[in-house]
Amino acid sequence: MRRMLFGVTLLSILAWPGATLFGFCGFYISKADTKLFNKASQVVLVRDGDRTVMTMVNDFEGAPREFAVVIPVPTFLKREQIHVGEKALVDHVDAYSAPRLVEYFDQNPCARREYEMAMRQSAIAGALATDMAAVRAKARGVTIEAQYTVGEYDILILSAQQSTGLEAWLRENGYRIPSGASDVIASYLRQNMRFFVAKVNLAEHAKLGFTYLRPLQVAYESPKFMLPIRLGMVNAKGSQDLFVFALTRKGRVETTNYRTVKLPADMELPVYLKQANEFGAFYKAMFTRQVDSQNGHAVFTEYAWDMRWCDPCAADPLSTDELRQLGVFWVDNGERLPSDVFLTRLHVRYDAAHFPEDLVFQETADRANFQGRYVLRHAWTGTDTCSAATAYRQSVMERHSKEAETLARLTGWAVQDIRAKIGPEPAAGRAPAWWETIWKK
Repeated sequence: MRRMLFGVTLLSILAWPGATLFGFCGFYISKADTKLFNKASQVVLVRDGDRTVMTMVNDFEGAPREFAVVIPVPTFLKREQIHVGEKALVDHVDAYSAPRLVEYFDQNPCARREYEMAMRQSAIAGALATDMAAVRAKARGVTIEAQYTVGEYDILILSAQQSTGLEAWLRENGYRIPSGASDVIASYLRQNMRFFVAKVNLAEHAKLGFTYLRPLQVAYESPKFMLPIRLGMVNAKGSQDLFVFALTRKGRVETTNYRTVKLPADMELPVYLKQANEFGAFYKAMFTRQVDSQNGHAVFTEYAWDMRWCDPCAADPLSTDELRQLGVFWVDNGERLPSDVFLTRLHVRYDAAHFPEDLVFQETADRANFQGRYVLRHAWTGTDTCSAATAYRQSVMERHSKEAETLARLTGWAVQDIRAKIGPEPAAGRAPAWWETIWKK
């Protein structure tokens, strides 16, 4: 018996036994990357015209011999259209685009000075098919259109006349198809889609020496700009998180068959989120509340930005070489900064009840920058006693009250608990002695 994973979510459907960076006038201090979320999948989509390059990260945990994926694809794939990429590239995109926590420090209200801080841009075992296997497949109405070994993966490209034949072939080859998959498979076949099947070639995996499964990449041409997610939900327990990193020429990417909503951003929050290391807890609670507010039917934009720069930078922008490796075929390796590359980060929490259709995308001409950015503003704690300082301290008290209410609204946390964590307002400080102000400028 083998373990099979369906769809880009790469979730198992078989039971199996046994450093601070500087930003403009502020500091980036923490990010909410995909590691915060359990059952989270990552896909990078490069799109220009009808050309797509898709990078799929395997979040599979287990022995390599137990791994297999089945992914619907809109067209036939040649050997040269399949590649094995590096997980570090996707990790870089994730870090660069992750929602981030930034902090600022109030100036002395008695001695305001204009200042600027320079921005540092930190910037499957044995062969899968034999001639006899092909004959058996044909008898089921299944055609093995191609078979390749790419890196540590053995790959089949399958087509079928009907879903029952494909299911029978999969069962005969050691796969257990969960209830509910038949209708989904049939819908893909009606769209003339093929199935990309990959397993680990244990000999190649051992020879290459990797201790993890690298991402699979496919490049193809199709008018369909979509991501098949329904097979991944057939046997899933509960909802799943999916992160889509779309790299395009013109602008922001959005879904056409579900609402695309920008997450709340740029609000000030209590500084204890940093001190108590609670930014991750905040972000997960906030995202869950936003999903609920959209009745579980929305796709959320977490980041949309020109790849040439960032502010503040949660990681360096990707180099032209890294972009080329991800499939951004239009950039020139000689460019120091990539031109005409726009990154959209989408986050969706989905299940079969709320997402009955695959995700369909479109590229827009919107190049407005957006980021999930959350601000901690540290109060000035000096002892100056000018009239501006008095007014300032009153405004800080009001600001802290508003921050508590904002955090409660975003997360659903009890406002009284938040205020208790904020603690009492700091003392205004003693008045300076008469002699301390004689020679003070």
